[in-house]
Amino acid sequence: MVIGKVYLVGSGPGDPALLTVAAVRLLESADVVFHDDLVSSEILELIPERVHVESVGKRCGRARLAQHQIHSLMINAARDGCKVVRLKSGDPLIFGRAGEEIEALRRAGVEYEVVPGITAAFGAAARVGIPLTDRHLASKLVFLSNHQCAGKGLFDWSGVLAEDTTALIYMPGPDYGSLAERLTSEGLDPQTPCLVVSRATSAKQQVHFARLAGLAETPQHEAPAVLIVGAVAERYAAAADNPIRDAEALMFSADLRN
Repeated sequence: MVIGKVYLVGSGPGDPALLTVAAVRLLESADVVFHDDLVSSEILELIPERVHVESVGKRCGRARLAQHQIHSLMINAARDGCKVVRLKSGDPLIFGRAGEEIEALRRAGVEYEVVPGITAAFGAAARVGIPLTDRHLASKLVFLSNHQCAGKGLFDWSGVLAEDTTALIYMPGPDYGSLAERLTSEGLDPQTPCLVVSRATSAKQQVHFARLAGLAETPQHEAPAVLIVGAVAERYAAAADNPIRDAEALMFSADLRN
């Protein structure tokens, strides 16, 4: 019997143009695609009609399938000889449960491969035009999640945050007030700049700038959202207040050529 293979593929933050070449080729040649709910419709439209496509994701804590059922779907399809794509939003290895799925595939003796994608925070920073590190402002980059599985408390952030840190907070949730309190209790200045980026890189992208002290007033945005906290976020506010005019951009371009 020929056993198939499972590919854990990152679909990036949403814009199909940001898919890797490897991801596009796998979507075109797959037999089965099991995808998260947060994978954009524009990316799902790239999958040929002959491919069996099934959503196995969850939104707002409501899961279509338990995690062990997702494992069974992948394993059974591979044992049937299928080329299986497990399509995840962003990058599979960052808050994507890839570890659990890799372990299940290993135990079942199913071959697998991870195809990385652009994670949401990188896409968000690129589209709003700010760096995540800066030799004058931020020498550390920290990935955090404000969500944990049921029955478990939040991870301890003690000692993780500092003035020269850019914190990338995934799944910030709707309660920005409590999140702000948590961040200030860890020692961050209430005037620390913050950016909430919703639906990064998509046509529905929304951006909200706030200081940590005013983060509780953040309007609710459609998921997925990422919160960027740190001095680099000030760059967005400065750019919004002083946009480069066309004439200035042309002069800058001319200077570069001289």
